[in-house]
Amino acid sequence: MSTGQVNRPATAEATSQYQDLELFTDVLSIVRKSYVEEVEIRDLIHGAINGMLANLDPHSSFMPPEMYREMRIDTRGEFGGLGIEITIRDGVLTIVSPIEDTPAFREGLQAGDQIIKIEDKFTKDMTIMDAVKLMRGPRGAEITITVMRDSFDKPLDFTIVREIIKVKSVKARTLEDGYGYLRIAQFQERTAEDLHDSLDLLREENGGELKGLILDMRNNPGGLLDQAVEVADTFQAEGLIVYTEGREDGSQMKFVAHQKGTEPPYPMVVLINGGSASASEIVAGALQDQDRAIILGTQSFGKGSVQTIIPLSDESGLRLTTARYYTPNGTSIQARGIVPDIIVKPVEVKELQDVVHFREKDLKNHFETPGNGEPEAEPEPEKAHRLEGGDRDYYPLMRALDLLKGWHILRDLNRAA
Repeated sequence: MSTGQVNRPATAEATSQYQDLELFTDVLSIVRKSYVEEVEIRDLIHGAINGMLANLDPHSSFMPPEMYREMRIDTRGEFGGLGIEITIRDGVLTIVSPIEDTPAFREGLQAGDQIIKIEDKFTKDMTIMDAVKLMRGPRGAEITITVMRDSFDKPLDFTIVREIIKVKSVKARTLEDGYGYLRIAQFQERTAEDLHDSLDLLREENGGELKGLILDMRNNPGGLLDQAVEVADTFQAEGLIVYTEGREDGSQMKFVAHQKGTEPPYPMVVLINGGSASASEIVAGALQDQDRAIILGTQSFGKGSVQTIIPLSDESGLRLTTARYYTPNGTSIQARGIVPDIIVKPVEVKELQDVVHFREKDLKNHFETPGNGEPEAEPEPEKAHRLEGGDRDYYPLMRALDLLKGWHILRDLNRAA
């Protein structure tokens, strides 16, 4: 076989690529010369890049310089806007989750809501970055978005006042003696550090140790991969946390747990729902596959792709999907999400007041037990502290707390046997 024959396929491929690039430059030249209005070449190039990335997947996008700067601010937990994480699902702009304690959260927007219009602009064929640009604005300015939800008969308008969004990544409190609650709202630069501080605080409140922990990642849209890995590593002494697979060597990554700094093996329940995405799915998937925690709630969002941020020469940036996430057992998170061990849907919880129960002692001529004296007063049932989010969010929390307490009861029974 001759050298020329060996090189022919590569030469043909190079020729084809050159012809495709020539086609692009021809169109660019024609538009610049003949379009009805003069257009800046930079705008044409940016538009072409946007169109190219829109053909790939909902999470790959081009960020002009201003938007690239805002993206870097986002990961530090402070930015202006409504407080929602969005994506494109089935061609429709969709809310992944509202961020806790933000205007969107307080107005009642929910994971899965479809944004039909932003002000007077329909969102059909709108990119995520274009939508973000429209929804951000000066603090105190109103914006109206039109939303469709499965339970709505027709789209409804939500008028929301923009705020400077300051997301507190981690919140913690004691529910009952020995039982702690940790809420991670988003994975930011300080999340793992704040988590360790919160765990120290919970231990101080509970005599130096915990009987059990509830880790709440409902409506957590994700964030930084390294922080998700550190959080999972905190509760996992060894074994795989997550791995990624992509075309480039740099996209093939494995993250494993380390013994140092690992929390004691107290029982854990992790709460997730349809608004739990990306980094929160990594943590839930790791703790589930490694039998470290029970996952309770509803199926998560299913964003299992890795986006790499690549700075460009004009201070713009490229957000490009470069790999997929896999849980330790080899399950792809993408489009499937994390399926809880125990399905618990949110329900309205009402506490009944002044319900009268008749007992034996209330019956006429009932027998008294000799020598017992006055009956002891009935103990008040223990109640978990109410958390932010209302009754619908409170019910899964109650179920999680009961599960932890039941674990201790069974353990004590087994020891007694």
